[in-house]
Amino acid sequence: MIHETYSEKETYELGYELGTASHAGQVYTLIGDLGVGKTVFTKGLAAGLGIEEPISSPTFTIVQVYEEGKLPFYHFDVYRIGDVEEMDEIGYEDYIYGEGVSLIEWADLIEEILPEHYTEVKIEKDLEKGFDYRRISICGY
Repeated sequence: MIHETYSEKETYELGYELGTASHAGQVYTLIGDLGVGKTVFTKGLAAGLGIEEPISSPTFTIVQVYEEGKLPFYHFDVYRIGDVEEMDEIGYEDYIYGEGVSLIEWADLIEEILPEHYTEVKIEKDLEKGFDYRRISICGY
């Protein structure tokens, strides 16, 4: 499924829609270059789960846990990971196969340990269509 957004608000709202439709054990992978709107999308998804606390990228902690919504939300940022074995050290499988919703930024870096079923969200810019334009592909595996 391809979505086109033309503002941060629309990108946020798309994330929100996915958050409201999420279920326990749902895993999203989030792919996109720096500055494409991954955090905006993630904030929307978290809001759709009923999470009101500020969402920030867990770049230095790898995973940020939010438990106040309708389901726990596990926000991973694996950009700085050196080896997939680091994921074992933080209890990756406990989160991914748990009762919450997981979102993994830069998931292409840990492809070999992704679960069998997940939803890939890929965000791309196209400056010819405008500075705030985003092409967001959502595909289930």
